[in-house]
Formats: sequence, C-alpha cells, structure tokens
Amino acid sequence: MNQLKYLAAYPAAIQTQVQQLLDNNQLASVILKKYPTAHDIRTDKALYDYVLDIKNDYLRKTEPVSKIAFDSKIHVINHVLGLHTTISRVQGSKLKSKHEIRIASIFKEVPIEFLKMIVVHELSHLKEKEHDKAFYKLCEYMEPQYHQLEFDLRLYLTQVERYGKLF
Repeated sequence: MNQLKYLAAYPAAIQTQVQQLLDNNQLASVILKKYPTAHDIRTDKALYDYVLDIKNDYLRKTEPVSKIAFDSKIHVINHVLGLHTTISRVQGSKLKSKHEIRIASIFKEVPIEFLKMIVVHELSHLKEKEHDKAFYKLCEYMEPQYHQLEFDLRLYLTQVERYGKLF
C-alpha cells in the first residue's frame, strides 16, 4: 500500500478503503459528490471579511486579528495548512501583541467547508494555544462537523497529491 501521509493516524481499515478508491480512481468522484463546487473567496480582502465574520459570531471577546491573508509560502507538504502567529513588540512600557492568520494558497480553490475548517482551526488558537481537548471543543463549537471536515480535507489532500487539483 502506498503511504497515505495525510491519513497515517487513521486505522488501517480506513486507509485500505481510501487506497482502493485511489487505485480505482474513484476518490475524486466521492469527494465531488459531497463537495461539488469551490468557494469564490479569492482575495485577501475577501478572506479577511470571511474570517472576521466567523470571529465576530463566535469569538467576539478575543483579541483582534491584525492581518489575515492567503500565503503562497505555506506548503501543505510541511503539514501546515494555516498559521496563527503572534507578533510581540514593545510600545513604551507595554508589550503589545498582534495576531496574524495566514492560510495556504491551495485553499483558494477548495469547497467552502474546507476553508471554514481551516479558519475555525486558526481562530481557535486565539483562545487555546495547544491542540488539546479544550481546543477541539472550541473548534466543534464553531463548526459542529469539524472532525468530519478534517477527515474529508485529508481525503482531498490525498487526491490532490496523487492526481492534482479537483477544481
């Protein structure tokens, strides 16, 4: 069986099913049946507005995000889909921090559900720094289908790695 790096943590039975779909060139149709179209958020401004809408719905009291952008330097190969960074600087006698969210450019052409999953993940880091139980509970609060979307995104990334873009 070829290595399925995006699904390595899943049980062997699931990996076998996915490998069979790949070998029979059927994984794309499974994904497209569930997620038939890509979103239309293509610019950093549109992404900024989209992320802030979600933040304002669920995390109104968290610190503001100063920059939100697609980033072509983020590569899924390094297991990074998005980045939440905090930049600290001294302002007088205080230490000020700015939060930035960067989303890998590959997510310009995916279903909106996958983009939302990545955004929810990065926004959750505003409150929870570690990937612990509280972090994933917050992710599920903002997106009840978070874990299913994460799995489906992993299927999508596996398909893209093997055969190229779907959209």
